[in-house]
Amino acid sequence: MLENSIKFIFINYWRNIDKKIFICFSILFFLGLFFSFSSTSFLAGERLNKDYYFFFTKHFFFSFLAIMIMIIISAINTQLLIKLTVPLFLLSLIFLTLVPIIGVEVKGAKRWIDLYFFRLQPIEILKPFFILMTVKILTFDQFKNSQVKYILSFFLLASVIILLIDQPDLGQSILLICSWVATVFVSGVSLFYIFIFFSIFVLLIGSLIFFFPEKFGYVINRLITFFDPSQGDKFQSSSALDAIKLGGLTGQGMGEGILKESVPEAHTDYVIAVISEEYGSLVSIMILIIFLYISFRIIKNCFNQDDQFMKISLSGLATLLIFQTFIHAGVNTNLLPTTGMTLPFLSYGGSSLIGSAILAGLVLNYTKNKTYLYD
Repeated sequence: MLENSIKFIFINYWRNIDKKIFICFSILFFLGLFFSFSSTSFLAGERLNKDYYFFFTKHFFFSFLAIMIMIIISAINTQLLIKLTVPLFLLSLIFLTLVPIIGVEVKGAKRWIDLYFFRLQPIEILKPFFILMTVKILTFDQFKNSQVKYILSFFLLASVIILLIDQPDLGQSILLICSWVATVFVSGVSLFYIFIFFSIFVLLIGSLIFFFPEKFGYVINRLITFFDPSQGDKFQSSSALDAIKLGGLTGQGMGEGILKESVPEAHTDYVIAVISEEYGSLVSIMILIIFLYISFRIIKNCFNQDDQFMKISLSGLATLLIFQTFIHAGVNTNLLPTTGMTLPFLSYGGSSLIGSAILAGLVLNYTKNKTYLYD
């Protein structure tokens, strides 16, 4: 009886899930495991005098946990998941507000909370729920014909951005702002309102930099360095670009790259450059194509959605995924200022993997075939 029930649940799940998106997410998790060993073995063995499999073992554990989270979220009743949006967002926001109080500072940035077993970066968990919370405000029945919903969603964004700038975390701030703009644009807001909100943001950030230069002056320094490399240190970005050039189309071969030996955060912030150097730009392009295909499948599914919440949510989640991917690629290719952005599913880090799994689970849940569901 139990065996038949499990078999029925599995068949029902597999029949309704978007198999192409599921397979793409699974491929990215697998590639993350494969490239993790390549990019972390030197760091563990030569620099930290640990076992060569130290980081790979942790990445394997978090990948397994992330896949389980993705499957569980994708299998939950969709209406129940929508009801959980607010409490899950508030929980992740509480963790984010605790960062300035009990957070762990690493290299001048306080972005993590020490949970003993691993360091949690709350913003990675909050990002997908922030998109859903924004959509919930935009589709709230009482605000249907009112512009108040855009003001409330703007205040929601501003509260998160203030916490991020304080850490400081410029990359995640840019990512959330871009994702928010795309989400409210899809909801039907006038470009005039977007221009007003953008102007307010620029004014606020400019005021913070002017009045608190010792805290937020790093923003101007990074922009100056980006446009004029002679004015600052661009070692990491330059090294990443040189590694991509050195790898060419086919790469130097597994373990032959030197970027992971010279750049401290190569296994997180510069993983696409490590991949390009060792396996070639063709492999990196293939990875980017997988991300684009996932986004294409998500947007295509939006046309089949009648529910406005689901439609805008999927658009926002696709935007979040593709923006983060291309911000990471842009930094690695020196097209964008250094931001410290991980590559979803592939970069080393438990928080990043769990955040990616939450996003993947939400996408798979919202793209399920609702016609034959028994939940």
